[in-house]
Formats: sequence, C-alpha cells, structure tokens
Amino acid sequence: MSKLAERAEPVEVADGYRAGRTLPFRVELVRQLKRRRTMVMGGVLFALPIILLIAFQVGGDPGGNNNRVNLMDTATASGANFAAVNLFSAAGFLLVIPVALFCGDTVASEASWSSLRYLLAAPVPRARLLWSKLAVGLSLSLAALVLLPIVALVVGTAAYGWGPLELPTGGTLPTDTAAVRILIVVAYIMVSQLVTAALAFWLSTRTDAPLGAVGGAVFLTIIGSVLDEVTALGDWRHFLPAHWQYAWLDAVQPQLHWTDMIQGTSISVTYALVLFALAFRGFARKDVVS
Repeated sequence: MSKLAERAEPVEVADGYRAGRTLPFRVELVRQLKRRRTMVMGGVLFALPIILLIAFQVGGDPGGNNNRVNLMDTATASGANFAAVNLFSAAGFLLVIPVALFCGDTVASEASWSSLRYLLAAPVPRARLLWSKLAVGLSLSLAALVLLPIVALVVGTAAYGWGPLELPTGGTLPTDTAAVRILIVVAYIMVSQLVTAALAFWLSTRTDAPLGAVGGAVFLTIIGSVLDEVTALGDWRHFLPAHWQYAWLDAVQPQLHWTDMIQGTSISVTYALVLFALAFRGFARKDVVS
C-alpha cells in the first residue's frame, strides 16, 4: 500500500467519541471555581466596597478637603454613586488582576501540573481545549467585574440609601437610568480588559509557568498605561488600549456620549482578536511535553 493510501485511511475512534463533547464548559467551570485563587480573588473583590466604606466613615466627606469636583466626591451621595466610585477606583489596576489571573492561569497551570499532555491524550482536541479554557476564563473575568458593583451597590445602599446618581458636573440621573448607565460601564470595562485577557491567554500557551503568564500580562498592561502618560507620543497614544480605559466616564454624564467608547472598543477588540489568533495558531503547532 502506498504512503498516499495510508494517509487517506480514516482514523479509527472509540464508539461514542465526540470531539465536541470533550472537556465541556460546565466541567471546566466547576474545576476553576473550586480553585483557591478563584475564592481568594472573589473575597478581595467582595471586601473592597467594605474597605472603601470604612475609609469614608473614618475620613469623612470624600470631597471636603479640596476645591476640585470629581466622581470620588459624590461617593456618599447614594448607593449608585458608591458603586460608580468603586468601579472608578478599581478599573485602573485592581480589575486587571482577576482578568489576567483567570485567563493566564489556564493552559499554563495544566502544563505546570504535568496534566496538559494527558488532557490532549484523552483525547481532547487542541482547539477544543483552548475554547473551553478561554470561555471559562472570560466568564470568570466578567463575573469578577459584575461582582464588584453589585456588592458596592448593596453596601452603598445600606450605608447611604437608595437614590439617583448624582453627577460631579451637576444634575442627577434617575435610578433606572443610573442602573442602565452602570451596566454600560461594566460592559465597556470588560471590553477594554479583553486586551489583558488576550495577552494573558497567549502567554499561557507559550509558557509552563502560570505566574509568568499572569505577571507578564499585568506588566505589559502597566507599560501601556505608562506610555499613555508620555504626551510626546502625541496621536500615537490613540493606538494604545490604555488611552481609552476611562472612556466609560462619558456614561456618567448628563448626556451619554459613545464616540470615545466606540473608538476604545475597536482598539481593544482588534488587539484581542490578533492575540487570540496567535494563541490558537501557536498552540496548534506546539510540542506539548508537560
């Protein structure tokens, strides 16, 4: 039999085997939820609103000692304001960590445990494994971003009452409008964090060290923020995802403006798609020995 004929022969698989049913989303999600780092990160995000509440109780009126009005000055106006301030405080750095952790500590952790090769020998197709890991990582990241404002809204409402969202520029937003605006803010923060998620996920396919993938993604995100502060770069800064990370502040204005959020979304999604594609392409050709 010729080599060409041998290659043309179908590959035999076990009865009942379906590649699409291997490593289902539910199984991987339960595995990740039971991990200690997931519980610790959830506890940190749950505790942040309580810590800010204690700080405001000890320090008094957040805007009482300066003449500059910003979102932080309205923190104690209502539960909605307290939730917005928590997002403002955490969006720059703290929310980067769970996204990098949940998306970077995925494939690399399996490699560090020497279980990755056994998953692929199960057999779980490589693309299927990455899709399952990525879906769970993004789902946990979104859950982390949603957990913070929900806890903050509950804590803030208990401490300062339920009321409209007071704007630092003057005026208020009714509670129903404020709820929609906060949802828009959370959605935009998640989209803006896709670059960090993609960086972490790509690095997770390139290294056997989870800390390297997570730390590398956080480090590169910080570098992007530092470069955005270099005004000498001029318009080049518009190509940095970090330049648009606070574009969601347009959602807590009297009139909702979409221009900056649309630009930020296009930049983030473009970078993320390229990095996700590199992750799938590189892992498909990788010699997995861990």
